[in-house]
Amino acid sequence: MQKTVLVPYARLPQGHHDRHVLTSTIDVFGAAHWLLAERAPQPRGDVQPFDALVVSVDPAGTVERTELSAVRARWPHLDRLPDGGFVVAASRVHRDEDAHQVQVFDALGRETSSFCVGDAIEHLLVDEAGRIWVGHFDENPVGIRCWTATGGLVWTSDGARIPGLFDCYALNVSGAAAWACPYTDFPLVEIRPDRTDRPVRVWANRVRGSRAVAVHGERVAFYGGYRGERDRLTHGRIVEASVESTDVGVLTLPDGAAPGRRRVVGRGSRIYVQTEPFTAWGVFDLNR
Repeated sequence: MQKTVLVPYARLPQGHHDRHVLTSTIDVFGAAHWLLAERAPQPRGDVQPFDALVVSVDPAGTVERTELSAVRARWPHLDRLPDGGFVVAASRVHRDEDAHQVQVFDALGRETSSFCVGDAIEHLLVDEAGRIWVGHFDENPVGIRCWTATGGLVWTSDGARIPGLFDCYALNVSGAAAWACPYTDFPLVEIRPDRTDRPVRVWANRVRGSRAVAVHGERVAFYGGYRGERDRLTHGRIVEASVESTDVGVLTLPDGAAPGRRRVVGRGSRIYVQTEPFTAWGVFDLNR
């Protein structure tokens, strides 16, 4: 089976390794961000607001640090807004009226707004226009929705005729578009809210269980799968109504080892992968 090796991409500076990594991501412009705290969150009990540090490393290697005040999320999602601010969101909420689930911070780390997008966040990704795309897992089967940075609902998958949309397994946000591969039918879905004549396109797909997707022109790659196929990398070609698989292999760490626990982020033609201790990102690029 063909092996594809991740290329080293971004690394948390050594001086910050003494802090706990709450989460990490790659933004729409290719910069890596780590949300750091003094200690790991406690598994139970209320979360008291705490100060956190975002360490950012852009594609040129420039390091930036932003202190965030009064973060409230125990198990957070993170992304950066085009104006230099940040979005931090709790993946779980006890009630949908929790107005503080999503916190928006300005470039100086000050909270400017908060709102709720609903329980069970699987993915949270910001596009180039500053819109926040949220995909949910099956404990809140509302599908995929897009929000403004002030909590306005821009787009929802309700009525979009996406077959089997129950759990957003894979979400890729690049430019002003989103691509998804949701459970249960795992179609490849293109979402462009600004394309008023046909905002959603759907292609049937036989690849099951993928946790990340990359798209470049008519080419597509699916990463992940069930049980023994967690490292599977499937290449395909988009045709008129479906995706045709062209090659199946595995994606490995730069040293050839299989990844253990991991985070994945899909951005256009790229799939970024991060493994424990979550201090470094590797990248697979379909366009290379």
